[in-house]
Amino acid sequence: MGEDMSSGEAPTTSQRLALLHSDTEKASEAARELAERGEFVPLEEADVVIALGGDGFMLDTMHEMLDSHRVRPVFGLNLGTVGFLMNRYRSSGDIAARIAKAKPHRVSPLRMEAITQSGETITSCAINEVSLLRETRQTAKIEISVNDRVRIKQLAGDGVLLATPVGSTAYNLSANGPILPLDSQMLALTPISPFRPRRWPGAILPDRSRVTFRVHEPAKRPVAVVADQKEVRDVAEVHVEIARDKELTLLFDAGHALDERIVAEQFIT
Repeated sequence: MGEDMSSGEAPTTSQRLALLHSDTEKASEAARELAERGEFVPLEEADVVIALGGDGFMLDTMHEMLDSHRVRPVFGLNLGTVGFLMNRYRSSGDIAARIAKAKPHRVSPLRMEAITQSGETITSCAINEVSLLRETRQTAKIEISVNDRVRIKQLAGDGVLLATPVGSTAYNLSANGPILPLDSQMLALTPISPFRPRRWPGAILPDRSRVTFRVHEPAKRPVAVVADQKEVRDVAEVHVEIARDKELTLLFDAGHALDERIVAEQFIT
């Protein structure tokens, strides 16, 4: 993650702003320009965080918020490629005024609890999705339960994922999963290259669901789980549910909100 650029004094607005940027040349140059025009505080003193970069850097910033003692709203400015989670970067204008008028969107991540073949338990959060993926050429075979009721005794294929509405337009969409409106209170359960049951398209679940994945023949057919960027290999069992105690806030310019982007994504051909 790029440096936290600060002058040590709060800006003229009532909100104290911290400035973070990715390591790309474009983001670094934009950060220098903003730092020359405004005053920023260190991250630990900030009320709002400005993130300069692409969607990957926004995810990194949001995970940093999850790991901190104080979760702050994040206002992203796109210096990457797609910028689905970001606002448009403009080299002119009052950034503090934009943030003051911004529309908040609250996002609850998934909490993943993975139990490895050796019995170790590893917990992590995912803002986009939790994915189970085969590690070798051997097809993964996975049992899927929802709220302790077995729904699929054995899914054979490359894997399966559980996505939030924010993540439904990412890997989930590439795997032919559904796009979920931001306020749908649903999760997308999507198979990845399924072999059996071949015609199972996945499922849309209420976000109060607790989903359990159990790996069949884990020694012969090893499976890894990935919570956003964090990978755990050789898992035997994985539990996933919404982490309601980890709510995050993203800020968007008026008319440039995430819910509208998710709707619009469904009409892109």
